[in-house]
This record gives sequence, structure tokens and C-alpha cells, in this order.
Amino acid sequence: MNIVSKENDTSADTEAEEFTYRDRVATIDDEGRRKWIFPKKPSGRFFAARTYLSWVLLAFLFATPFIRVNGQPMILINILERKFVLFGMVFWPQDFHIFVLIMIAVIVFIFLFTAVYGRLFCGWICPQTVFMEMVFRKIEYLIEGNARRQRALRAQPWDAEKLFKKGLKHAIFFGFSFVIGNLFLAYIIGVDELYTIVTDPPSRHLGGFVSMLAFSGTFYFIFAFFREQVCTLVCPYGRLQSVLLDENSIVISYDFKRGEPRKRFRKSEARAGAGDCIDCRQCVAVCPTGIDIRDGTQLECINCTACIDVCDEVMDKVGLPRGLVRYASHNSIETGRRKLFTTRVIGYTTVLAVLMGLVLFFLTGRGDVETTILRASGTLYQLKGDTAVTNLYTLKIVNKTSGTIPVMLRLLRPEGILTLVGTDLVVPPDSLAESAFFVELPLGSAPGLKNEIEIGVYTGAQLLETVSTTFMGPVR
Repeated sequence: MNIVSKENDTSADTEAEEFTYRDRVATIDDEGRRKWIFPKKPSGRFFAARTYLSWVLLAFLFATPFIRVNGQPMILINILERKFVLFGMVFWPQDFHIFVLIMIAVIVFIFLFTAVYGRLFCGWICPQTVFMEMVFRKIEYLIEGNARRQRALRAQPWDAEKLFKKGLKHAIFFGFSFVIGNLFLAYIIGVDELYTIVTDPPSRHLGGFVSMLAFSGTFYFIFAFFREQVCTLVCPYGRLQSVLLDENSIVISYDFKRGEPRKRFRKSEARAGAGDCIDCRQCVAVCPTGIDIRDGTQLECINCTACIDVCDEVMDKVGLPRGLVRYASHNSIETGRRKLFTTRVIGYTTVLAVLMGLVLFFLTGRGDVETTILRASGTLYQLKGDTAVTNLYTLKIVNKTSGTIPVMLRLLRPEGILTLVGTDLVVPPDSLAESAFFVELPLGSAPGLKNEIEIGVYTGAQLLETVSTTFMGPVR
């Protein structure tokens, strides 16, 4: 158990206060029940900057499904059809290794970014924080009022005023959740398919309709009830801080050397020997996860900067310098020296550079088509008299370009005859075509069960790809 003592020189609480803030989440009481957070409405330069950034992020999030690059959605994560699109570049299962490398590179970048700048992503960019603090929380302030009025409304009986305000708030919350649910569904199935589901009767797209309701209900539950618990109980990123952060990571920090010992502000009293912290607890009142930043870095802290803004405002009022709570590392406060390029940061940077190099290598070496040729499952060879033997093959060709590609197959090795089943093969842009064909070889060219053959994939006179496969012949 971690026991921390605090002294307040002028208040009645002059005895040391013991608390165990690291032994439990700030939003859970001693009996394990949820403590509802009523954060004070934030304001200040950082909050204004986050607000402007949230407008940009929300515009990007809502516009992206409708933006097309090379005829494809800008971003599409179609798990059902195993088709992924990143900034107009289509990735099929055949490109899975590239997609995995990109995802690993993103994770390593997050590790690197966190090791240097802490949980900055959570407070400024994370969709959970952007929607909660910049959309739903503002709606709540608009309807129910500030934190004091929200507490009063929660405590009062269910009269007409409470029913109206709560009903209006939750109706708007569900409406926005429905929009967000449709938006995220658009990232999975595309806006065209989503439009079809929305305009057709639900009975014709029961699966899509149920998915839409599930997404909407999930988001409504999160933003109306679960809220900060997502960051403190569910999200693994907050818990990873313990291994990603070190004493040189720049996080939202309380300058304990300047602030201690704490003493309440009285105009008529001298502050000799007291720190700059006046123990107003405004940093606690404004925190959306209910923590006291003066206790140091905690997993509940999402780096939202609300405590910085309110502390700067208090410092201005009492005539003390700003920056008592600020972006800083523990070492920079302790020693006055800032060190960014630690061994960990250099290691993450090296790994990230290698991964990005591999991604670029595979992307630049990626062909226009990807061909998969397999012997037809469950079939054997067929003899044509005493001179030849044939095998049936299945063909899948992925077109990774934005143009239509007519494809021809030629048997390169050994000499024989290749006959395509059906009409000429034409692969639509960014799509998949399937067909079948026969290969006929002289008996002398297929002396055993496994014989290697090579097939060329052409468009016109241009060789796009060479594919090797096996040919089954009779055992002699």
C-alpha cells in the first residue's frame, strides 16, 4: 500500500492526511461502487486548442468514408470481404504481410510517441475523448448546466424539470450515437452498401440493420453511462503507461518542488515558507476522470490539459507565475534538465525506421496483379488416349490497379496446351476475378505424381507475373 502525507499549514486539517489513491481507481469508492464524475466546465488556451483540433478531426472522421481516391474509399476496413483500403491503396489477403507490417509500425510509433510525450494521443486525438469531451459533454453542459447544477439535478426527485432535461439529453445522445454507429459501419462496408441498407426495408438487410443498431447502442451506452471507465478499465493503452513511460517522458505534471508545501491563499497572510500551490483543488474539480494531478502520474490521467488551464487561471488571479501544472518530465522538474533521447527512445526509433523501410520495400515491389493458381480440389489427372494427360486448375487474379486489365495465360514450361474455361478473362479495377483452365501435357513431360510447371500471366504482350504450380501425371 502506498501512503502519502499532505500538510495544509493554515486549514483545520493540519494533521497529515493519508490516502491510497494508487490502490483503486478514482471513480470507485471503498465499497466498490461507481462514483459519478461531475467535472467543472473547462476553459483556457489548451482547451481552445483542443476544441479547434476536434473540429478538424471530426470533419475528417465524418468526411473520409465519402472521399474517393483512385475510385476507392479513402479508408475502408472491410473485414467481411477481407478487403482493406488505406488512402486509396487496396490491400487484399495476398498483401496481408504488408498490412501487418503497417499495423506493427503504427503500434511501434505509438510506443515511441508515448515514451517521449506520454499519453498525448488520449487527450488530443483519441475518438473516445474527442466525442466524450467535445460533443457529448458539451451537450450535457448545454442542457443540464455546470457541474453544480448537474449534481443538484441528479439529487432532486423525478419532477417535470428532471424528466424533460434527462429525456432531452438522452434522446440527443442516442441520436448522435446512431449517427456515429452508421459512420463506423460505413468504414466497414462502405457508404454505398450503407446507403442501400438505410433506404431498403430492414427485412432485406437484416444483418446490416442489426449491426447498425448494435453499433448505435454500444456508443450510446459508452457516452451516456460508461464514459471515463472506458479509459480507466477497458482501454489497454492507459495500463501500458507503466511500461512505456519513464522519468524522462513528458506528461502533464505538477511541479512539486515549486508547489510544496501547500498553503491556502489568504490576502492578509504572508506566504513565507509556503509553496505556490494554494490547495484550491480546482485541478481535481475539472478533471474528467476524478484524479488529483498533484499525486503524480496515474493511469486515469488522459492528458486532457484541463488541470493546466484551470491552474494557470488560478495563478493569474493570485499573482503567481503560470506553469505550476504543465507539460514536463519528472527529471526536468527534479533536476531542471530535459532529456528526450534515452536508450528506449533510440531503440523504438530504430525499430520504427526498419519497419518503415520494409513497408516501403514491399509497397514499391508490389505488382499490379496477384495470381493464385491451384489444382482443382478433389480432381485427378485425365488421360487423353495414350499420348497426353490433362489437369484442371482454379485461378484467382486480384487486380490492384484502378484500371481494367485483360488477362491471358500462357504455359511457359514445359511445352503443352493451356485452355481457359469460358470467355476471355478480364479483371475489373481493384477487384477479383476467378476462372478455371486445363493444362495438357505429353505423357513424357509428366512422368510422376508431382511435376513442376510455369504459367505466365500476360496483358497483351506484357508479362505481369510468373506462377509455378504442380502437375499430376501417372506413375510409371
